[in-house]
Amino acid sequence: MAAALSEGRFSARELTERALSRIAAAQPELNAFRTVRAEAALAEADAADRRLAAGERLPLLGVPLAVKDDMDVTGEPTSFGCAGHFPAKTADSEAVRRLRAAGAVIVGKTQTPELGQWPFTEGEAFGETRNPWNPAYTPGGSSGGSAAAVAAGLVPAALGSDGAGSVRIPAAWTHLIGVKPQRGRISTWPEPESFHGLTVNGVLARTVADAALLLDAASGPHPEDVHRPERISAVEAVRRTPRRLRIALSFAMPFTATPKSLDPEVRSAVERLAGRLESLGHEVVPEDPRYGPIGLTFVPRATSGVRDWASRVPDPGLLDPRTHEAVRTGRILGGLPLRAARRAESALRRRVGEIFGRFDVVLTPTTATGPLRIGALSGLGAMATDRAMIAACPYAWTWNVLGWPGVNIPAGFTEDGLPMGAQLLGPANAEPTLLGLAAQVESAEGWAARWAGDGGSGSRRNPMP
Repeated sequence: MAAALSEGRFSARELTERALSRIAAAQPELNAFRTVRAEAALAEADAADRRLAAGERLPLLGVPLAVKDDMDVTGEPTSFGCAGHFPAKTADSEAVRRLRAAGAVIVGKTQTPELGQWPFTEGEAFGETRNPWNPAYTPGGSSGGSAAAVAAGLVPAALGSDGAGSVRIPAAWTHLIGVKPQRGRISTWPEPESFHGLTVNGVLARTVADAALLLDAASGPHPEDVHRPERISAVEAVRRTPRRLRIALSFAMPFTATPKSLDPEVRSAVERLAGRLESLGHEVVPEDPRYGPIGLTFVPRATSGVRDWASRVPDPGLLDPRTHEAVRTGRILGGLPLRAARRAESALRRRVGEIFGRFDVVLTPTTATGPLRIGALSGLGAMATDRAMIAACPYAWTWNVLGWPGVNIPAGFTEDGLPMGAQLLGPANAEPTLLGLAAQVESAEGWAARWAGDGGSGSRRNPMP
């Protein structure tokens, strides 16, 4: 789209009108969007066309994109999956501001479960967001709306956020590239850091090159951000063939005191990818990171983050009972346990990071199962929900504790035709290595040739120009 706009083959208004038409057609079934900015987006597209006509060129000038509804967009509410009346925001979040500075047209805000807590995108406030590969299944969460929108071809790419796998899990379950970058790579401002450092903003796209372009456009700090990593060029990284890498293949799950097991279909898919990596010249060796007691540090940070966000909701009485339980836990753990969890991070980095003295990348499943059915976790209590989501998604959250980058890549499909994913995980600031490797595998695998279809129809044609 960016190239077509730059070359004059399409206008921004034409692409935006097509995106809005696709969104309107898909919304009754997929329900990917909480807010559609039809009038505002068309005005932004017209402005982009004037700039293009004047000879201006920017990385995303005139490209229609979406952002998750935990990011502020001027003139729109940020409900973060909650019910109730939320006031319109008067300023963009830093990530959205940077997308606009790169020329993007923001067509809407995508669905997320309440306060981003779960790997499914359902709730009393908005209903169910469905997977375009099969609408009987969830696209995952909590960036499920962004994943559904991109996988169905409603928009070419979208921003999401990832606090325990919330970009990577829906990417795995919808056949997308999902990038959880280094903490601070994409600003979370107006939050100096989000969920006590667990949550970062990330990108979902159909190709590694698209993900890299969006990552570069959205990256950069706000002056008051807590975390400010040195800038990288993701676009340059995906253009380089990676050197021969030593890759650890790991199926170990960190301790959580809850039952969980790896679906044989997922294991087989990841093992097949490991074989592909070997065929590309890399060395793949079975080896597991030393996770240790990392789970003890996650819960205080996560539940304290829920408590913080819940305190801003206009009507707390409308919150899910499971959210109220998380808030209570956050109050209990928000003092000394939270401070101890933050202090433990450097020791955990040393412990887990020991593997990067011997390996360049860790390859794991992204999830332990394929996508869950719509409603599979509805009506459960807080503890039963936690146990069920840990059983399905035990692999992603550790990298949120550490703040390091991870990339979901498509790993294939279940016998029922549902997508599965694998994670490429690295140490601090390893996005160039991970994205370069992902691009190399993508070239060999040809992921982008297969589409979920326009609006969930199951078609395999490209619904976008």
